[in-house]
This record gives sequence, C-alpha cells and structure tokens, in this order.
Amino acid sequence: MGTNMKAAQLSKAGGNWELVERAIPGPGVGQVRVKVEACGICHSDVLVKDGLWPGLQYPRVPGHEVAGRIDALGGGVTGWSEGQRVGVGWHGGHCFACGPCRRGDFAMCVHRKVTGVDFDGGYAEYLIAPSTALAAIPEDLPAEEAGPFMCAGVTVYNALRHSGARGGDVVAVHGIGGLGHLGVQYARRMGFHTVAIGRGSDKEALAKQLGAHRYIDGGASNAAAEMQTLGGARVILATAPNAAAISALVEGLAVDGTLLVPAAPAEPLIVNVMPLIMGRRSVAGWYSGTARDSQDTLEFSALSGVHPMIEKFPLDRVAEAYERMHSGKARFRAVLTMNR
Repeated sequence: MGTNMKAAQLSKAGGNWELVERAIPGPGVGQVRVKVEACGICHSDVLVKDGLWPGLQYPRVPGHEVAGRIDALGGGVTGWSEGQRVGVGWHGGHCFACGPCRRGDFAMCVHRKVTGVDFDGGYAEYLIAPSTALAAIPEDLPAEEAGPFMCAGVTVYNALRHSGARGGDVVAVHGIGGLGHLGVQYARRMGFHTVAIGRGSDKEALAKQLGAHRYIDGGASNAAAEMQTLGGARVILATAPNAAAISALVEGLAVDGTLLVPAAPAEPLIVNVMPLIMGRRSVAGWYSGTARDSQDTLEFSALSGVHPMIEKFPLDRVAEAYERMHSGKARFRAVLTMNR
C-alpha cells in the first residue's frame, strides 16, 4: 500500500470540487480505516457543497453512502476484523451519555455525528470512521449497490418498518426518484398493497416494474381522491421534497393514517387541520437510522432482492456525478467508484 490517497474535497462553501492527494490516515482509538470501494452521492451532500450545515469546517470530503472493506483497526476495536466488508452511513456515531443514548435511542443522540459532515466521508479512497458507525455488508451484495442503501435505503426501509402499517394495508409512496424507487420495492416486499404516486404517465411502467400494484398520476388526477377510492392509505411515504404536493396528500389518508416525511422540502408544509382531527390522521418525520438499522436494511435488501437503480462514475468525475444528482437527471442514484 502506498502512503497517499486520492480524495474529492471542498475547500469552502460553494466552492468547486478539488481532486487532491492526501496522506492515508491511521485510525485512532475506537476507529477503523475503511478502504472505500464505492460511495453514493446523496442530495444531502448539498449541505456540504453549499455550506448549509452550521459549524461546518473546511476543507471537507463529503460522502455518507460508503461501502468498502476494513483496512486497519484502531485500539480498543472489537467485533470487527481486517478485510471485513462494511458500510458507513449518515449516522456517524453517538455519545452514549446524553438522555436519548442512555435510553438506547442512539439515533436521537444530542451529540450525534454525521459522516462527511463532522468528519471526512467517502469521496476518497480511504475513510476513518468510528466502529460504532459500521454496518456489515452481506457478501453477495455488490459495493455499488450497498452504498445507496446506507442512506437512501435505510431511510425509507426504516420509516416503513416503523410506520405501524401491517401486511395487506394500503401504503403509498409519493415520488419515484432516488428514495421513492426504493420505497416502492420495500413496500411491496413487506406485503403492503403498494401504490406509487408520481407525475406523468411515463412513470407508470417503471412503478409497476418496481412492484407497485397501482400507479396514480398526480399531474392528471387528484391523488388524495384516488387514494380514497381504495379506502385511504394507512401510510403515505412522501419522498419527493415538494411542500405543496406533500401537503395535498393528507386527505388521501385512511382513518388513523400517517403521512410520513423522510425527505425535507425547502418550504414549510401547509396542512388543513380539519382532516387530521376528523380522521385522527397525523403528519410525522423520520430520521434515517443507526448503523444497526443500516445493517438490517442491507440484509433485508439482499434477502428480498431490492436493488437500487444506479449510475456509476469514477472518483475523478465527481463534478459530473454530483451535477447529475443535483439536476435530478440521475436514474436514480449516482455512485462514485474508486478506480485504483
């Protein structure tokens, strides 16, 4: 192994991508070094690119959809071994000492860290991560598919499995994009009556291919009214970050239904409260999950045959890959691969 690695970094908010060589770092106590094989590009990486995260320090290497192998173990690390396949996701560690951590709710840690935000992420050939942020990757899952499961995948899988919906319930997925195309697959494989809501008739064939029992073109009909012809949805998973479109979905919920929002729109939701009151309906958000949640996602995906639709780019084409993601042209996840 050489002494240097390639990395794609940002030196300032709004700056251009810089392909640099850095010394390969060594892991500290409680850390591991991961030899990165693939890293998905997530829309949340705009927080680093545009400097939207409070207290962000530059230069910074983004990337929180990491798949690779453990290359070195730091002191005190147990339960992991060199050469083991691992992923590192959005949740980059927790303090174990705050109120939520003491209750075992590590995802809600007051001092939680974010991979690629609080420390350098996976747009590089090597990554240093806390051992508490690691998820084991099944051997039969390709690295370029495992990467997107570490954020996009765990976000929608975890939201659906904690949504309260049971097999046979009507569950709708709003948006057939980076999150939604996975959400439809998970909903179908969890045994829900799966409805996909998109814009345009051209998305119907893909939605059905992904597993939707029914497709609703929200641009040509009232999606909420269409949902009520099915008795309303127990859960609507809103993956397209459009505040107006999300707000309009409330009336498509069944009694005791939940509008679950894992992808934050820039504008606030404007919700008519009467349908909430009259149907005991609710609107809720969902945070992605811990490393164990990510591992559950990887295992369920491998077991049930869920696959992300990806476009692969070598690290030195990071600017092109990021623009494909940011413009919405990527179908549906852009993934960097390390061309060593």
